[in-house]
Amino acid sequence: MNNDKILIISNGSGFMADALDNNLKEVGFVTEFAEPDVKEIEAGRVDYDIVLLLGGDYVYNCAEALVYIKDITADDDIPLCVVGYDQELAAIGKFIPEERIHRVFKRPFDAKYIADELKAVAKVASENRLGKRILLVDDDPTFLKMLQGWLSDKYRITAVKSGMQAITYLANHSPDLILLDYDMPITPGPQVMEMIRSEFNASEIPIIFLTGKSDRESIMNVMRLRPQGYLLKTMSREDIVSAIDNYFIGHKWDYLY
Repeated sequence: MNNDKILIISNGSGFMADALDNNLKEVGFVTEFAEPDVKEIEAGRVDYDIVLLLGGDYVYNCAEALVYIKDITADDDIPLCVVGYDQELAAIGKFIPEERIHRVFKRPFDAKYIADELKAVAKVASENRLGKRILLVDDDPTFLKMLQGWLSDKYRITAVKSGMQAITYLANHSPDLILLDYDMPITPGPQVMEMIRSEFNASEIPIIFLTGKSDRESIMNVMRLRPQGYLLKTMSREDIVSAIDNYFIGHKWDYLY
């Protein structure tokens, strides 16, 4: 039996939470609970197959946590499912849009039914995750969003806005490729690359630099760091996607820009 991992966000335990936990384990889930607190959720952030938000009175008073849940499930492409009464669902909907929620289960609920349904959700999510994982690191939110849109049809994309966010992410994730901005402030790309190469779990992950500078001296400075390659930010959508496709096909950089 495949042990899919599910994060259940709930304010404490109770009879229904315990019943749901038991039924999820019976169908093969590895369950983990977290309070609706950003620091706690972030501390235990790993490759979950599903995040389940179990409603309660707390939803009226945890805007920051709800926004964070929305963001991480979107960034990591994780199905977000919600259980709650109508009023709780309405409160959640103020911070998590309907299109971001994969399934809604209204209370009172049948724990066995939810467990079976979530197992089916996990199966579809697993099939959709067969593509390669790419971590995008860039401080420019406009370029980051654009590149994420270009690549998300073919690849599983996680986007972060700084080198330190990348290091935090890599503590629990192993993407197949990192696209790293060379010219970031505070912690520039070369320093981030050095930090990644010093991390045991991430040292072998290939890195391709993103740069806006195309002069020979700048390119030579990039390549002296021995990344797997580099991409100019001025390249067209077709050229960027093609270059990444070619890298994954042959695990080599056939040409430089």
